[in-house]
Amino acid sequence: MRYSWMTIQISCILLFLSACNSKAPVEKQPASITADTLPPASDFGRRLSDATLRLTHDPVTYDPGYFAIPYPNGDVPPGKGVCTDVVIRALRKLGIDLQQAVHEDMSRHFNAYPNIWGLKKTDTNIDHRRVPNLMTYFARIGAQKPITLLPVDYLPGDIVCWKLAGGLTHIGLVVDKKSADAARYLIVHNIGQGQVLADCLFSFEIIGHYRLEGR
Repeated sequence: MRYSWMTIQISCILLFLSACNSKAPVEKQPASITADTLPPASDFGRRLSDATLRLTHDPVTYDPGYFAIPYPNGDVPPGKGVCTDVVIRALRKLGIDLQQAVHEDMSRHFNAYPNIWGLKKTDTNIDHRRVPNLMTYFARIGAQKPITLLPVDYLPGDIVCWKLAGGLTHIGLVVDKKSADAARYLIVHNIGQGQVLADCLFSFEIIGHYRLEGR
C-alpha cells in the first residue's frame, strides 16, 4: 500500500534537491548577522542536535510506503524512511516517543487534527509520520515559536516545517553546525537523499517552527 500522493511527492523531491543543498537566499539574511550573532544551543538543543547528527551516518532510502509497525516505540524498517522519520528517530534517542504521544493526544482529541486523509479513527502506523499531524501536536503542547526570516531565531534542536510545491509539507531539525558563512545553523532532513545535513533553512517557505525544550 502506498500513499495516494507518493508519485507527486517524489516528483517534487527531484525538483527541490538542488535547492536544498544550496545556500539560503542572501536577501533573507540581514547584513548584521555574523558568526558571533547566532545564540548557542541549550542543553536540550545540543543533545537533540547530537542525536540528529548521528542519524546522518545511517544509510536510508527515501520510501513513502505505508508500513505496519509495533506500538509503542515502533519504527519503519531500517534503511527506509521519510522526513518525519528523522524527527521521530532523533527524539526517540532522547526517550521521547512521538508515536505514542501523538496517538494518545489524537485519540482524545481526534477532531483537533487535520481531516486530510479521510480517516475515521487513529492509526498508530502512520499518524505520527504525517507532517500536518506533527504540526498540530507540537502546537497543542505549546511548542510553537515565531516564524521569522532571522537566522538567530532558529536554534539547534528546533523543528522546522516547510511548504513545498503542490502544497506538500516537509519537516527537519536544526542542528549545531553552521553554514559555510557561519550565518545560520544547518538542517538535518530527508527530502529524497536520505538523512542528510544541508544548508536549507530558508530554501522553502517556513510554515512551522517548534521548540520542545521543557515540554
